[in-house]
Amino acid sequence: MRTIDHWIAGKNTTGTGTRRGKVWNPATGEQQADLVLATREDVDAAVAAASEAYVDWSQSSLSTRTRILFAFRELVNANIGRLAEAITDEHGKVLSDARGEVQRGLEVVEFACGIPQLLKGDFSSQVSTGVDLYSFREPLGVCAGITPFNFPAMVPMWMFPVAIACGNTFVLKPSERTRPRS
Repeated sequence: MRTIDHWIAGKNTTGTGTRRGKVWNPATGEQQADLVLATREDVDAAVAAASEAYVDWSQSSLSTRTRILFAFRELVNANIGRLAEAITDEHGKVLSDARGEVQRGLEVVEFACGIPQLLKGDFSSQVSTGVDLYSFREPLGVCAGITPFNFPAMVPMWMFPVAIACGNTFVLKPSERTRPRS
């Protein structure tokens, strides 16, 4: 039986927990995987890794972030069929609905690819006597998303592309009812 671990700091890890959850095949009702449930220590490790990555990522150029997001877009686009099949396998959605879910998530990835235009600051001189106004946008830090089982690809893709494009790092806690693919 396949065991689904955590993905922390760019690699699979079993974490510190001993609790397990079962992942069922929605078509047959048979168990198809064993899921390692996270402990507080596992979550702390994920946040610490994201905090460490944030130091460099937040200082990366907009062109670097955009280039990475475009590469991610191409990976999703090239694998939309495989992603849809995985959603069907783990969630039970019909294939056409699963493809639509991935496509709707991909639209946010495409939006995030154009984010440099939205990250520009503003300057207005003399908004009041002797007062100038300016604003600038900067990364906030580690962002997190806890997502539901019913849209395992779309809802995470509504969150992490924009956070990452803006220079933040991201910790995702997907539903234990759908298994992530590594």
